[in-house]
Amino acid sequence: MATKKTAIFTLTERVTISAQNTTTLADIDLSSYVDVGDRQAIQVHSVDYVVQGTDANGPLQDSLSSDAEVSCQLTDLNRGGLVFANDRALISSMNLFCDNAAGYYKDADLYPDNFGKGSDDGRYVVNDTMYISARTSNLATNQSINVTIRVNASIVTLSSKDFMAIAIQSTAADN
Repeated sequence: MATKKTAIFTLTERVTISAQNTTTLADIDLSSYVDVGDRQAIQVHSVDYVVQGTDANGPLQDSLSSDAEVSCQLTDLNRGGLVFANDRALISSMNLFCDNAAGYYKDADLYPDNFGKGSDDGRYVVNDTMYISARTSNLATNQSINVTIRVNASIVTLSSKDFMAIAIQSTAADN
């Protein structure tokens, strides 16, 4: 389906959530990697999320005022907020649950396409931007939560039919 043009590389972006119950948005620019004329796309192999408090070395519980949930998603269309798991634009998502009495629990989805081990496994992105939406339900006074998204990807060339099919699917997901 695809011919690899590069080895796997990592794209990194950090979003800082500074208000509770408010969606914070960021994006990852792919315009240097995606080329419609050459049928060049990004193949996402895996997505990792690192959740930290206000300071990189400070305890996370100092940034959360009580029981809280931190959610973050990566999509290939701008939905303006968090989406349901059946949204075709969803590439990856995570939830971190903080229960002051019972501890922390992280739930990361196995996207894209279950991160298989074959060279064709992963999610192909033909849009020139990936979008990040993040929010938390609780913050301590004057604190923030930082979520760093690490996307392992490679540049691939798709056949004309495959590129068109992915572009149509992406456009259809926009409706």
